[in-house]
Amino acid sequence: MGSIGSIVIVGGGASGILLAAHLLRRSDDRLRVTLIEKRGQLGRGLAFSSEPHHILNVPAGNMSAYADEPGHFRAWLSHTHPELPADPFLFAPRHVYGEYLADVLRRSAATAGDDTRLTVVSARAVGLRTVDHGVEIALDDGTVRFGEIVVLAVGHEELPSNGRGIAVRVNSDEDTPLDRDAEVLILGSGLSMVDAWLSLSARGHRGPVTIVSRHGLLPLAHRQVPPIAIAEADVPLGESLGHFTRWLRELAVATVAAGGDWRSVVDGLRPYNQRIWQTWSPAARRQFLEHVRPLWNVHRHRLPPHLHVRLQQAIDAGQLGIVAGKLVHMERRPDAVAVTFRRRGHDAAETRNVARVYDCGGITLDVETSSNPAILSLLAQGLAQPDERRIGLDVTTDLHVVDAAGQPLPRLYAVGPLTRGKFFEIEAVPDIRRQVADLAARLVA
Repeated sequence: MGSIGSIVIVGGGASGILLAAHLLRRSDDRLRVTLIEKRGQLGRGLAFSSEPHHILNVPAGNMSAYADEPGHFRAWLSHTHPELPADPFLFAPRHVYGEYLADVLRRSAATAGDDTRLTVVSARAVGLRTVDHGVEIALDDGTVRFGEIVVLAVGHEELPSNGRGIAVRVNSDEDTPLDRDAEVLILGSGLSMVDAWLSLSARGHRGPVTIVSRHGLLPLAHRQVPPIAIAEADVPLGESLGHFTRWLRELAVATVAAGGDWRSVVDGLRPYNQRIWQTWSPAARRQFLEHVRPLWNVHRHRLPPHLHVRLQQAIDAGQLGIVAGKLVHMERRPDAVAVTFRRRGHDAAETRNVARVYDCGGITLDVETSSNPAILSLLAQGLAQPDERRIGLDVTTDLHVVDAAGQPLPRLYAVGPLTRGKFFEIEAVPDIRRQVADLAARLVA
């Protein structure tokens, strides 16, 4: 383990817990891990602090904390929640997965053999600065923590990306009770939209719900099919975006023609997704985000089959309406929110008065407008800079945070969604667990 004796992880959601578990699992008794989590509840980040009716969008068979123990989560489920089916294609409740993450950390700390090796701090990091031999973290309780290594694992941004001070996140403090018959509007049509709709349904909401997104595409359904084997030599790494999309489309068409499923192609490509992103030019990455990402998302980030059926039934019944269009303006009025949008292919805009607007717009937020004071502190000091698309922090391929001068900081790292500018596909647990396992191995080697 060399001279590293203390590692501080900022963030106690999935990324932070998985990293801490891997560190404690791999290292000897000289390492001390401190986990700083503002909520005071481990495993309860935005993704897994959901209501009971929210379920995972990835089957249980692919949600183990450890890639080398693929059955770990399923075994835990069968022991702690025997009421759930013992099925690798089970889509477990998200709050149950939050329990699993917290238990993984507890067990990792216990097997480390020394209960002083893990310290959990219930506070919010509000500032960071580099000092000799490490990094100091200022907390909102007035204390300061020191780490020879600090890892940012802050997860998803909590500020609505399209909110404009009016739209709210579902289940946030601003999401106050609504009249059940009120008309609401949801910005975005991805998986977050489904969560918002499920929350409204659970409250007995009866009023019309309109979904507005640029392309009007809805997530497709999972199906229990195996991924196809794709040889690395066959993947057009470094080619243009147009060449890549043609290759992928042709492979999917050929697979379906041979009696297979396009999902097998998308899932078979998963081991190469991050490398594909990194070999594209900046122009190709920009084109992908602006033009291809919506189509990719609905095929790549899919819904459990029964939720997909419910969603389609709600659309067929007129409870949900989907509009392909662009938000033009939002204005708060005394008794409503006036939302102006322009339908795709139309010149004229239309305005609709609704009781509330929910923001489910995805990863369009500029990191320099983050609601996280620790991130803003680093940017203000020049200890970090946005990535080229400004959707996260600039990091090296081995996860060092890059400062404003373009230099990697030797003692400051980032993991999880904060690194999506470098890796793009780094929001699902299967991708995060591989990233943190590799980092843990490097830190304790």
